[in-house]
Amino acid sequence: MVNDNGFSTSFGAFTLSRWSRTNTPSEQNLQAWDAADELLLEHLAQVSLPESARVLILNDQSGALVTTLAAAKAPGCSVQFATDSYLSTQAAQKNVTANGGDVTQVTWLNSLDRAQGSIDVLLIKLPKNLSLLEDQLYRYRDQLNPHTKIIAAGMVKHMAAGVFKLFEDILGATKTSLAKKKARLIFCELDKTQWLPAPDLNTHYVLENTNYQITNYPNVFSRESLDIGTRFFLQHFPKKMQVEKIADIGCGNGILGLVATGKYPEATVDFYDESYMAVACAEQNFTRAWPDRMASFRTDDGMSNALPDSYQLIVCNPPFHQHNVVGDFVALQMFRDAKSALQQGGEFWLVGNRHLPYKDHIKHLFGNSMVVASNQKFVVLKAIKR
Repeated sequence: MVNDNGFSTSFGAFTLSRWSRTNTPSEQNLQAWDAADELLLEHLAQVSLPESARVLILNDQSGALVTTLAAAKAPGCSVQFATDSYLSTQAAQKNVTANGGDVTQVTWLNSLDRAQGSIDVLLIKLPKNLSLLEDQLYRYRDQLNPHTKIIAAGMVKHMAAGVFKLFEDILGATKTSLAKKKARLIFCELDKTQWLPAPDLNTHYVLENTNYQITNYPNVFSRESLDIGTRFFLQHFPKKMQVEKIADIGCGNGILGLVATGKYPEATVDFYDESYMAVACAEQNFTRAWPDRMASFRTDDGMSNALPDSYQLIVCNPPFHQHNVVGDFVALQMFRDAKSALQQGGEFWLVGNRHLPYKDHIKHLFGNSMVVASNQKFVVLKAIKR
């Protein structure tokens, strides 16, 4: 059954949708908000926002919070929105506009930006990645003041162990609300007397069998070490072929594109990811390894902005989830984008968990699919655009 898009709050009624270029049946059943959004807005309506409050909203996945505040035209509030997700930004801007809000009245930030000015109200949707939350608390805490209202919200089942201690260690005393509809709020009061200097939250390692120095930002996949899927892919990487342009889609820290750059010295490589941190990380790793080579780094929804028929080789280690939602719709959109962006005769290579039906999807889309290698956990597949 398809969910109703009507979102009712104490601030008014709104229509919200997730960001999708395909709106597949599996996506239609996904709601653009959760009970944590509802609980947070219910609390805000009860306590009322300070007049002319400067509000910073973090990790608002589809824009339920920013849409409500922007479209409800909360009195005198200035709103800033920060996320590591390009898709969340697109969804939020779409929903603000659809509900009569003005996107130009919101300051749109990515996860590497600093907020503007002092913050009176900090609203946080708890991210899946605890390292990202840690980075955010350190990143913005100097812009908080003794009267700042700090409220975080999340679904109980997604609250990582140690999240309460993280707030206490970085900001100050923390307490929680009672759970309601399996959601809970976290309240925090600043205590600057207990603050310690912000540590370096980036991780670093040397890529196996190379001299590439790899830096990983807090929200980058497998930031402590090389993930085993990529390791298996590198053991069966595309052999030497005539290519001028290569794309690494869902690039993460850029390892596949980095290796491709070394194997194809005459080619240029384009890196794509929907995470702002991932794209910045890939650029740093590439520039350090290849200071004299050219590449482009693109924050995008898959390869939605890639020119058709422009690549001879595309490599991919696709995700099987989007934020807290598990599903294959993200990977399938990547596969469609790859086919569109490949030239005739171009090759699409990917690695995936072997229990996922990627081989069937690829064969249906490309008309062919070859198993290059497999083990108990992973499979490397290749398809050619005919």
